[in-house]
Amino acid sequence: MPYKGKSFNWKQRKQEMNKLEILAPAGSPEAFQAAIHAGADAVYLGLEKFGARAFAPNFSEEALLQAIDYAHLRNVKVYLALNTLFKNEEIQNLYSYLDKPYQAGLNACIVQDMGVACYLRKQFPDMRLHASTQMTVTNVYGALLLKEMGFQRVVLAR
Repeated sequence: MPYKGKSFNWKQRKQEMNKLEILAPAGSPEAFQAAIHAGADAVYLGLEKFGARAFAPNFSEEALLQAIDYAHLRNVKVYLALNTLFKNEEIQNLYSYLDKPYQAGLNACIVQDMGVACYLRKQFPDMRLHASTQMTVTNVYGALLLKEMGFQRVVLAR
């Protein structure tokens, strides 16, 4: 059966879907290392700006780059939470903020703001996008819309 002009391997897709991913939050470098040593497959974290956990210790740009290297050496993915609403001037600063982590192999960004998602898709076309729970998607129709927009994962609202 064709799928957007390509043949679709249902068996391979089912295997991918059945693999669980242990995803752990890391509000600090210590929590990051603890999550990896406890067996997480992926870790999500925030930077000093643009994250919903503004009062957590979070990561500097340099600490994020070190975290990406540390995680990838251990086959662990790193997702960056950009899960706040952005002002126009903040979006304009994203490129300089994300270029080095993107080049270092950041695995995905977790976003809330649709403008940020469009910006990331344009500036970093290979960046995987995950929809944050703050997007308040609660049904299959919202998830399918986000899939059409290029999101690889949707975290449903509670």
